Amino acid sequence: MLETNIHPTAIISPKAMLEEGVCVGPYSLVGDYAHIGRGTVIGPHVQIDKWTTIGEECKIFFGATLGNPSKDLKYGGWRSYVKIGNQNTLREYVSISRSTFEEGATIVGDSNVLMNWVNIAHDTVVGNRTIMANFATLAGHVTIEDDVRLGAHAAIHQFVRVGKMAMAGGFSKIVQDIPPFALSAGQPARVRSLNRIGIHTSQINPLSRISPETLVLLKRAFRILFRSGIPLKHAVARVKAELETNPEVEYLLQFIETSKRGIGFSHPNRPLIG
Repeated sequence: MLETNIHPTAIISPKAMLEEGVCVGPYSLVGDYAHIGRGTVIGPHVQIDKWTTIGEECKIFFGATLGNPSKDLKYGGWRSYVKIGNQNTLREYVSISRSTFEEGATIVGDSNVLMNWVNIAHDTVVGNRTIMANFATLAGHVTIEDDVRLGAHAAIHQFVRVGKMAMAGGFSKIVQDIPPFALSAGQPARVRSLNRIGIHTSQINPLSRISPETLVLLKRAFRILFRSGIPLKHAVARVKAELETNPEVEYLLQFIETSKRGIGFSHPNRPLIG
């Protein structure tokens, strides 16, 4: 049986629910209707506001503020949520805001690593196994898919999507969608290449494995999409015509075709920005 350990200086709302084995450090605050999962460790000076759910075996470090009210000026104080999954590591001063909308939620999945001062704003959805380096900043309504890597100080505009296994370099200004499997960087961020290293490092998880045959197809697709010099709409049609059917390539094309903010990439005959 896991031992629950609450420091005497911590303030826990009687309306909060702490599962077996939760540890809460000095001077931390747990608000009304918060739910902390089994084996989660909360460090000192952490604030977990009301209506926040945290899963099992998470590690939350000094000064994190989770479930703070949405900073959207439309927010009127009604009930909304932050929902954080299992086995996440939230380092010092991570901040995650509740949804702007009544009964809405800001969501963080499982097995993510959020380094110092990462900020996740209202109504953002973060997948699983992501890594965000220091000061990465996500505005409202951002979507981060599985196995994404964000460099230090990367800043993401509202409503931007970052596809699975993509990476954005440090200090990137991200105002358009980053497609799955892409390596991007710059001011503003542009697709540079296939994220080969990121795809390779994701292979340790069975849910993220890409076969060698799929990798070859993705390389060919990226050359057509981002280096052929033809409009992206025509490049998508060319990939469909020339490459054999493959779930990952189809997912890449669907992501591009459903993008509302557009895909940022450099003309093949011009130097990359950033």
